[in-house]
Amino acid sequence: MSNTTSKGVAVVTGASSGIGAVYADRLAKRGYDLILVARNEERLKAVASRIEGETGRKVRVFPADLNAKAGLAQVEALLRDDKSITMLVNNAGIGSVASILQADADAVEDMITLNITALTRLTYAVAPAFVARGSGAIINIASVVGIAVEMLNGVYSASKSYVISFGHSLQKDLADKGVRVQTVLPGATATEFWDVAGYAAQKTASITMSAEDCVDAALAGLDSGELVTIPGLHDGDAWTKWEADRRELSKKFGNSKPAARYGVKSDQAA
Repeated sequence: MSNTTSKGVAVVTGASSGIGAVYADRLAKRGYDLILVARNEERLKAVASRIEGETGRKVRVFPADLNAKAGLAQVEALLRDDKSITMLVNNAGIGSVASILQADADAVEDMITLNITALTRLTYAVAPAFVARGSGAIINIASVVGIAVEMLNGVYSASKSYVISFGHSLQKDLADKGVRVQTVLPGATATEFWDVAGYAAQKTASITMSAEDCVDAALAGLDSGELVTIPGLHDGDAWTKWEADRRELSKKFGNSKPAARYGVKSDQAA
């Protein structure tokens, strides 16, 4: 049981199982009280009961469907108005392994709504509140397929590329305002994600990490000040170089004339 002073309240979405449930456990053990968000109220209550019993922290369940406008709006209001909230973990998401020739367009739209729209709106709700207080942390769960985009369903990969890009922008906008932003890129992780995505066998593959190891590494990255944490990347310098090369390349896009390789005769004076 923990009697330590609370570090505030951490809101964790997708908290009824997998990575979200582990984040809830680890943050409670670090001294956070919790608000757990997911659709399945029964499973949320089970997670909350276990964590309260083990840690003594206060855990509130907040059943909400983030794919539904009403449910999303309720969580947005919570993040805007509850001044005890000091951290948001945007973990809720769904995936797919289906190609464009197999996937259902309505299911793909639901994926975009949850992985992109909900994450964005919740961040927009909490960021001004954190800035007003001069403190707070936002952890957005992306994926390595946001970079290795050919690995799974293209829309899923694109949604995680969005989370990575969004995180870079947030870091630029909020870094000098006391708000921490961390983007976490898990690789294959042993959770129910794979059951929903349609490839349960991945949970036992040799490259698959446990959810506990993934979250523990992510929180260690947060502690060390990492802006982007990739638990499964052993050569951290590889990311540093890749990111430096990306930023250097971005400086070379601003030209008023097409590149010579396209053979376009520019109508602008030389």
